[in-house]
Amino acid sequence: MRLSEKEFDGIVKRSIRRLPAEIRQHLDNIVISVLQQPSRAILAELGLPPDETLLGVFQGVPLPERSVTQPPLYPDTIFLFQRPLEDICRTTEELVTQVEITVAHEVAHFLGFSEEQLADLGYG
Repeated sequence: MRLSEKEFDGIVKRSIRRLPAEIRQHLDNIVISVLQQPSRAILAELGLPPDETLLGVFQGVPLPERSVTQPPLYPDTIFLFQRPLEDICRTTEELVTQVEITVAHEVAHFLGFSEEQLADLGYG
């Protein structure tokens, strides 16, 4: 499946509207950015091999690590990777669901959940 950037942006907006309000409320101060695929630098920063499938990543300071006296220098951002998301989905509805899951997963990282905690909750 291959979509134009405009079509994929529509999928992202649709996916976000489907998120529960408890998750959506945390998106007010998070930038959501779509890249075609993760860069080698992003993969290396995460300790992943260059051929790893990465659907999204949160970059910023998780809420539990925030300091009132030292606010983050950059906005918190969720990067979604269009090509890997398209590669694992066969239908538009699958893509909407996978983007929804990916955004929820990355919001959980913003809230301070580790990969292990997410796996325990069934999101790993």
